[in-house]
Amino acid sequence: MIENRTFDEITLGESASSVRTLTQEDIELFALVSGDVNPAHLDPAYAETDLFHKIIVHGMWGGALISAVLGTKLPGPGTIYLSQDLHFHEPVGIGDTITATVTAREKNAEKKLIVFDCQCVNQNGQKVIIGTAQVQAPDEKVCRPRVELPDVRLNRHQSFRSLLSRATGQAPAVVAVAHPCDFVTIGAVAEMVTAKLIVPILVGPQAKIRAAATAAAIDISAFQIVDVSHSHAAAARAVALVKSGEAELLMKGSLHTDELMHEVVSPETGLRSERRLSHVYIMDVPTYPRPLLITDAAVNIAPTLDEKRDIVQNAIDLAHVMGVETPRVAVLGAVETVNPEMRSTLDAAALCKMADRGQITGGVVDGPLAFDNAVSPEAARQKGIVSSVAGQADILVVPDIEAGNMLAKQLTFLAGADAAGVVVGAKVPIILTSRADSRRTRVASCAVAVLMAQARRVATTQTASATQGVAGWRKLSSP
Repeated sequence: MIENRTFDEITLGESASSVRTLTQEDIELFALVSGDVNPAHLDPAYAETDLFHKIIVHGMWGGALISAVLGTKLPGPGTIYLSQDLHFHEPVGIGDTITATVTAREKNAEKKLIVFDCQCVNQNGQKVIIGTAQVQAPDEKVCRPRVELPDVRLNRHQSFRSLLSRATGQAPAVVAVAHPCDFVTIGAVAEMVTAKLIVPILVGPQAKIRAAATAAAIDISAFQIVDVSHSHAAAARAVALVKSGEAELLMKGSLHTDELMHEVVSPETGLRSERRLSHVYIMDVPTYPRPLLITDAAVNIAPTLDEKRDIVQNAIDLAHVMGVETPRVAVLGAVETVNPEMRSTLDAAALCKMADRGQITGGVVDGPLAFDNAVSPEAARQKGIVSSVAGQADILVVPDIEAGNMLAKQLTFLAGADAAGVVVGAKVPIILTSRADSRRTRVASCAVAVLMAQARRVATTQTASATQGVAGWRKLSSP
């Protein structure tokens, strides 16, 4: 309950306090509500060079603690805040415990006004804020149930930021962008260029590309444009640029996925490898402690067991590029036991045995696992599942495209997740995003593909060096 103190009940010298320990979340929430994104409060690198050499909270955060005491304790509900002066003496950093205290100093019976001395003191006894507040105190008694506050979870998109950080700092990848004729695609390309991730080749009708850039208020004068007449031609030309080595990556613009993939899988001119092509969603889920890969939700409709083997291996290889040394792969089903009536459970069991026999390498595979047991340690414990994958999966392998599509979209629209997407298994990664995707997810999709391109460069260089070394040895060894 919250109960006030009326004007007549309050005596001079009476005081009330509240205690709060500052967290990183407090700073971020205050910045979110106030709009104050001063780097002294949010940017550790900048703060290190600033006056206090650390992140400090906004000064008015302490003022808000004083306001909370006045509004909930003394005088409490019914108080009208009239004025406040504050003097800031010491910075407040993460981990500091602040005691905010108000003390009645003056009373004006005619106007029901009270002046309070206010102070905030840290755990070391230092006064960090002092001041005075004038309020109109209530003259009627109020006792109300304390309102329960909602749970708040900050979605920092940390997984995507980490991907972007890993992808930057090396030579940008040359990307053929097929039909970038909408302002969202052009905007994402510009952001990727600004982040020094890519060098774009824009393939499509030049007039439409320039119109989209104008709509997005983006200068593309420095971008190479390959002018073709329509989206089909854009797909074919973009694939040809990759096949010839003029581009390292392929990106879908404002054309249908089928148009682009038709050119990618063409036996004569496409980009197929010995692997089955598959799509991987890289999910940044606010409630999950690590990136979550979901496959396949966009390319393979009802994959066979052999195709699922490739789908699993593709996802494991992608996880390696993302820095996951030994990814944990959960093969999903509706139950945790093998049921001959359910093909998904038979496939899951077979995939696990394939991993045991070395037909799938680089990860730990377990299944069948229901979704809850794949991502929740508590759910796995309740079911008595003993597994190094259960409750902490890095990769979720779905039975078919419908299950994958529904799962990814449920996480996006109900759990606030971001979903980046890339097609793997081709000769180069394909940035395959939806026209409805945000720029952030498009940039994250690009960052993943760039990491793959960078890994491919390293592997190619190492292979070339090894080949030269063997050739040199043979030359030296020849009679």
